[in-house]
Amino acid sequence: MQFVKKTLLLCAFCGTAFAQQKFENYAQAISGSNIKYDMVAIKGGDFMMGSPAKEKDRKEDEGPQHKVKIEPFWMGKYEIPWDFYDLFTTKNIEIEMAKRFPDTENSLSKTDGSTRPSAAYVDMSFGMGRGGGYPAVNMTQYAAIYFCKWLYEKTGVFYRLPTEAEWEYACRAGTTTAYSFGDDPKLLDEYAWYKANSGGGYKKTGTKKPNPWGLHDMHGNVMEWTLDQYAKDYYTKKAGGQAKEAFLKVTELYPTSVRGGSWDDDASVCRSATRIPSVPDWKIIDPQSPKSEWWMTSASFVGFRIVRPVKTPSKEEIAAYYNPPLIEDY
Repeated sequence: MQFVKKTLLLCAFCGTAFAQQKFENYAQAISGSNIKYDMVAIKGGDFMMGSPAKEKDRKEDEGPQHKVKIEPFWMGKYEIPWDFYDLFTTKNIEIEMAKRFPDTENSLSKTDGSTRPSAAYVDMSFGMGRGGGYPAVNMTQYAAIYFCKWLYEKTGVFYRLPTEAEWEYACRAGTTTAYSFGDDPKLLDEYAWYKANSGGGYKKTGTKKPNPWGLHDMHGNVMEWTLDQYAKDYYTKKAGGQAKEAFLKVTELYPTSVRGGSWDDDASVCRSATRIPSVPDWKIIDPQSPKSEWWMTSASFVGFRIVRPVKTPSKEEIAAYYNPPLIEDY
């Protein structure tokens, strides 16, 4: 087991010191609340990303398989729940809203450019459950990234969304089968909430069996955002050596990559290798103009979990992670 050197660091944002800890599971406490979020230590290693050509229900964008080296990181044991996400979205929301002025130019920077989300105009849980461990949904990838930025400012610890490669590596948990428990979709009921057993809605996180590395709901419940832009031919470029970066950086609003399948998906979508591109229809009933960069009212099947790399990036790299390009969505 690898260990992180214990070092005293100063958080540039919060002005407080914190010590990096051993590379083992831990719970991140959130000051000013009773929230603790469990993080699981994921050892680094090599794995074959994508699905083999003969895997049942395999899609073209899942291949060719290619070897990827993953550095050690921590990953959230559960999908981010509403009670945690609401700390980010609602604290001081009245003050944030008071800063906004009527928009006469349809300028996104004027109407929706706060580092906290705009107020939701409907209950984004749509009655499926809020608080008490239910997964937060309907946020954009942009909002999920800013949640990570807020958490960094709050704790002094660098968190971010997982790359597609990190997500699949963690989901597989050392396995090479269609699911982390094998190839038989009949066993999915033990590990996931999906279309056949969800009753038409998400469920509390952690109520199904975890994968071999102790992560819950990697299959089903809600899909999860990654850092990557989605490109159908990206694996071909990776396998051929044309793409060497750790993840495909986002340069366009659509599509970006989500993983894991959801309560509204068939078993095949919950496979470890399945890749799903985001689409504009996930905002189809958004009444704002321009459409919100924070909320996706028609995506009650999309949430996220976070990771923390063992090697903390430089200050410049952190700034790049936390300040994605603002792309207007009309």
